[in-house]
Amino acid sequence: MTPEELAVELDRVGYLPDAGVTTAAFLALRMHRPLFCEGEPGTGKTSLALALAQALSLPLIRLQCHEGIDASQALYDWDFPRQLLHLRALEAASSALDPDTAEASLYTRRFLLARPLLRALEEAPCVLLVDEVDRADDEFEAFLLEVLDTNAVTIPELGEIRALVPPLVILTSNRTREVHDALKRRCLYHWVDHPDLAREVAIIRRRLPGVSERLASQVAVAVGKLRELDLLKPPGVAESLDWARALQALGRTELDAETAAVTLGAVLKYREDATRAVASGVLG
Repeated sequence: MTPEELAVELDRVGYLPDAGVTTAAFLALRMHRPLFCEGEPGTGKTSLALALAQALSLPLIRLQCHEGIDASQALYDWDFPRQLLHLRALEAASSALDPDTAEASLYTRRFLLARPLLRALEEAPCVLLVDEVDRADDEFEAFLLEVLDTNAVTIPELGEIRALVPPLVILTSNRTREVHDALKRRCLYHWVDHPDLAREVAIIRRRLPGVSERLASQVAVAVGKLRELDLLKPPGVAESLDWARALQALGRTELDAETAAVTLGAVLKYREDATRAVASGVLG
């Protein structure tokens, strides 16, 4: 597969990529390297992973990072309630239960709860989405780096589990904090920017076929102007689609200043941002 062929496949599943993101995704595939996608919220980083899974006919496994996430939540855990029930059943069945035998029977694959990282290693080839890695802490980053370096993990009770084929790993970051260089060095890097006007219009029309080109263009232009303001949360493509969908639901065929003002809640999510947008006069 060439970058051009990958672009066609992404387009087929509804994701309209530019040359930069297509090339980055192609190289991640060809070089078996994780792809680190950084950018503002709403620029399509997560959607890229979803589209790649569809375009390549691969299962998607998602690890949603959050503050305080640890290795057991990402890799595996033991099903303690089932282990306890199993142990009680063994005790009821035999009054002379050997402790070593009982303990060994508790730590088998039957009682292992595979979390996203372990599932990705076992189910590869697949697409592994590590979403919002910037929300995790330094310790989790170090653990993740080790897994990505080896494509293997060791479970003390079961031994090593290694991926026969490395999963296609997409890491995303909204840059709420800087991710360490060690993790970035392991990955290919791509900054995902907001689409240009023509591509945003194309995205709106692809996702919402009933929206006219004129209305889609007006929405894209207005959203572009909003992004130039000093907002707490600049609108992403998802907000452009929500705004166009809201206008469509209202039966509007044009985005005038009055309509923009009363539907602003579809695109801006903070009162301060809405006040600043109205005061700036960018809505017409």
